[in-house]
Amino acid sequence: MKKRAYISVFDKTGIVELAKKLVCNGWEIVSTGNTCKVLIDNGINALESSTITGFSELLNGKVKSLHPKIFAPILANEDEIKTLDSEPFSLVVVNLYPFEEYKGKNTDIDTLLKNIDIGGVALLRAGAKNYKNVTAICDICDYNLDFDNIDEITRQKLALKVFEKTSEYDYTILEELSYNFGIQESNSLNDIKALYLNKINDLRYGENPHQKAALYSYDKQLDYEILNGKEMSYNNILDATAAVNIAAEFFDVNCCVIVKHTNPCGVALGKSIEDAWKKALDCDPLSAFGGIVAFTKEIDDTVAKHLTSMFLEIVIAPSYSQAALEILKTKEKLRVIKINTPYEKYTNFVPQEVKLTPFGVLVQEKDTLELDPDKFKIVTKQKPTQEQIEDMVFAFKIAKHVKSNGIVVAKDLRTLGICGGQTSRVGAVEIAINRVCDSPKDAILASDGFFPAIDNIHLAAQNRIAAIIQPAGSIKDKEVIETADKMGLVMAITGIRHFRH
Repeated sequence: MKKRAYISVFDKTGIVELAKKLVCNGWEIVSTGNTCKVLIDNGINALESSTITGFSELLNGKVKSLHPKIFAPILANEDEIKTLDSEPFSLVVVNLYPFEEYKGKNTDIDTLLKNIDIGGVALLRAGAKNYKNVTAICDICDYNLDFDNIDEITRQKLALKVFEKTSEYDYTILEELSYNFGIQESNSLNDIKALYLNKINDLRYGENPHQKAALYSYDKQLDYEILNGKEMSYNNILDATAAVNIAAEFFDVNCCVIVKHTNPCGVALGKSIEDAWKKALDCDPLSAFGGIVAFTKEIDDTVAKHLTSMFLEIVIAPSYSQAALEILKTKEKLRVIKINTPYEKYTNFVPQEVKLTPFGVLVQEKDTLELDPDKFKIVTKQKPTQEQIEDMVFAFKIAKHVKSNGIVVAKDLRTLGICGGQTSRVGAVEIAINRVCDSPKDAILASDGFFPAIDNIHLAAQNRIAAIIQPAGSIKDKEVIETADKMGLVMAITGIRHFRH
């Protein structure tokens, strides 16, 4: 039986070399359009598909291969082959119109439609469906295979690659056309959720050495550069994400965020980046050891000297002075990250969060709800000063990023004590207050969730907290507010809960 290959590719890279190899091994090649022309021009005896179908290309090349005399020889199984009036195809080599190159570039609709491949997708799927008899190739990297001696397991793997490719291709079209047509709601949770990832590289390990891990790319990705140090680890990436999440809350001011194990251990705003650094470090200098630090503004040589005076894993900033960079590079293992994506656009990334559980896959919108101080409800007789309002907004924004139960004690636009991940709220309040280095007197206490009992209010008052900001929503709200009044506290109600499990 004569070996036949059907070849039709948009990207001609390596196709001449592949065809020559096949012809030398006795294969007959059937091809279409420009692909066939390239092969013939390079001295390769290829049959134009129209010689088989009896039809020339239609609609300026839109219809070339969609014909029973092409698809039947690709789809025929062993029993059906004898019913054909021609030899079956054992190899299908196709790559698709590069629709993905136009994604996210505000391309006009006519260009998008022109670059939607129809015949190529059908050819690949037909070959992959009949993997027991046909080798389907969609990746140039597979051109070096020995097509005369391919076992079924390899054909299965190649078929899976085809279905993965065509599935991703279709979803890319769906996303781009939905955006182009203007019918895609922001942060919408569709009935069908697909997430297509491309592997960037393997990581040394996951959260622990016995866990394998890898980094994948997806369509909405932060633009960043590693200017010093080795590639980030799994935990580094999680920590860096946590730090940048908080820094983005304060993108328009001088802000410093210090994170350890994805939890903030010091956040401050300052008159300068150096001022913000000193205030953030002062919150919890012990936890800052080995931490991740993110800044909202350029790092100069003065700040760089502070950063290199202690052990840190990662420093993140939108820019660095040349002098600062030279100083930071003296720490060979310090990862220095430059964020090229503007912080003010950061909330456009990862609009949804996905968690795999044994019960199913959870998908939710990211918690990007902004706190509007004009919509505060001050529910106590004691009213806040303007400075207290600013501190309340500051503290509540940070509480959004602290694991529940989360408590933040802050004053003068800097954190004094932070506690998260506790199983009782009063326990979190106690730990946060105890972590304050000097005194919590006249400070703000922010809570990510409501207070279920008045013991939290008593504890805050005993430690001379001046004001509390919280979502409310407890059946004990009335009693909590009355207790705050008796203790002379200011209490602001936001109506916004920021649980983070």
